[in-house]
Amino acid sequence: MTLPPDQIASPLALDQPPAHERGARHRQLVGAARDRGAISVAVIHPCDALSLGGALAARDAGLIHPVLVGPPDRINGAADAAGLSLEGLEIVSAPHSHASAEAAVALACAGKVEALMKGALHTDEVMEAVLDKQVGLRTERRITHIFALDVPYYSKPLFITDAAINIEPDLQVKRDIVQNAIDLAHALGIDEPKVAVLSAVETVTPAIRSTVDAAALCKMADRGQITGGLVDGPLAFDNAVSTEAARMKGITSDVAGLADILVAPDLVSGNMIAKQLVYLAGAQSAGLALGARVPVILTSRSDDQDARIASAALACLFVAHQRTRAKRPPM
Repeated sequence: MTLPPDQIASPLALDQPPAHERGARHRQLVGAARDRGAISVAVIHPCDALSLGGALAARDAGLIHPVLVGPPDRINGAADAAGLSLEGLEIVSAPHSHASAEAAVALACAGKVEALMKGALHTDEVMEAVLDKQVGLRTERRITHIFALDVPYYSKPLFITDAAINIEPDLQVKRDIVQNAIDLAHALGIDEPKVAVLSAVETVTPAIRSTVDAAALCKMADRGQITGGLVDGPLAFDNAVSTEAARMKGITSDVAGLADILVAPDLVSGNMIAKQLVYLAGAQSAGLALGARVPVILTSRSDDQDARIASAALACLFVAHQRTRAKRPPM
């Protein structure tokens, strides 16, 4: 199959003007989420100006109703230092960060909040409480993280997974990584996302495990073990995002050059891809962890307020999508 002429131009064209203004797609995302209505979110240990300010900014954007969970004196101190008002906000008292994570998970288990948001604590503290076998938020699905990047030089939203939670995922975990990313894409209105399973080469090579896993994931999609998207791989990064690179390498694929979702072989490579796009290509990031009973907004300590607001928008849209699915009559 030959790629149509209108698909030969690469959507990632750094030698051309940006396809859109930086952050424009995330602003559209925030607008769409606002239209769905705010969700209740437990903000875990928001004891610094950045995490507290991000939660309040998401509230002011019409995305969340925050419930602040942590030591009241430290939360109030952070608010005073940043000149922020906490008037009208509920604070659930917890003595330290571990207890804050446990209390936030308890709120979610009781149905009092619809999502969690990481504050001024480490991700592993949040995940320890979420994954607790007795009182956590586990499901049959592995919890995975998806970066949603607004790359000015790419013609559409770009998702990268998993770059934050699963270090060296096996095939079954990769299946959940792919499915969670597809589910998020559906929540954002992408009906059949194109999923590129990445490796260093485009051919199945037994010595490179990621190529074998990619081939297996494609077959799992063929057999209905992964649903809702077009899955192809192995694909190298260049021919996953550039139709010109795919054409030059003679790759026949409905995904090559047009990927919506990039599935990294492991956390290290995924993290590098996401951060290179942020720091070298001007991408704006947002992120969400799925697979638990409620979505978890996992922001980096270096994320700015725009990234935190966009991440809250992801959670808002995902929760709204889940509500809609729950109302659908059975087939």
